[in-house]
Amino acid sequence: MLTLDLIEAVARAGSIRKAAEAMNLTSSALNRRLQAFEEEFGTPIFERLPQGVRPNAAGELILKHIRAQRADLTMVRTQVDDLMGIRRGHVAIACSQALTPFYLPDRIADFRARFPGVSFTVNVRDRVAAEEELTLYKADLAIVFEPANMADFEILCAVPQPVCAVMASDHPLATRPTLRLRDCLDEPHVVPSARFGVRHLLDLGLRRSSRKLRPVVEADSFEFMRRYVTHERAIGFEIPIGLTGAVAQGLTVRPLPASDVAPGHLLLGQLLGRTLPVAASRFAEELTVALRRLAVPTPAA
Repeated sequence: MLTLDLIEAVARAGSIRKAAEAMNLTSSALNRRLQAFEEEFGTPIFERLPQGVRPNAAGELILKHIRAQRADLTMVRTQVDDLMGIRRGHVAIACSQALTPFYLPDRIADFRARFPGVSFTVNVRDRVAAEEELTLYKADLAIVFEPANMADFEILCAVPQPVCAVMASDHPLATRPTLRLRDCLDEPHVVPSARFGVRHLLDLGLRRSSRKLRPVVEADSFEFMRRYVTHERAIGFEIPIGLTGAVAQGLTVRPLPASDVAPGHLLLGQLLGRTLPVAASRFAEELTVALRRLAVPTPAA
């Protein structure tokens, strides 16, 4: 077994003993392999702790190299397959909740109908965790609303999305053609937690106002909030891409004016400087085209 694989196994387990058991080696044999590598490399890569080990700064750089090397090998394999006319591979996506009810399943199903050899992993992540998955090579692509960091985020496509008020169709405000944020805050309201882009924009919109969010419920699930507004005649907040098809049945959706809450951006991106495998690159190209077709008007006032 390659020493680099052993290093990654030890970092993952946090213990030489546990890693050795998982890889059917003795602890002493694994420790000798690590020490030989550290001696050749010229510096220790693990801190030895009373309860195990953890990578030091040099070790983190080695792990980053291992993950990048593995990603590059996957890319080369898929490029070779592509040259042979074999469309296969795997695409890992970290995305906002809004994409999962309809939009992303539709796009993936359409892609796999043409390229059945390509498989997908889709993990729902908030805007911070999605970016982190890119840097750890756990995701090829991230689709997030209002990313928080963006230091290592290469934007492939940006789509404006207004914050919308969501309510039951028989809510007293549902018959109004336009709504202001202050109208919504006069009613019981449910809001996403602070780690979500929609909440970030709501907080920014109220920064210069005397009004405050006083939610009856705060949650990290938009599916839960959509369901809840049908019970208490409450107002929820979401972006349009997550409010299509059966998701919006029985609900009224009203975009809030930009003067109250600035629209945000749904971004499709990858790790800065990374060359994607063929399947992921092709899917990103098609998703970019599809996202650019989205046109959601935002009320000015």
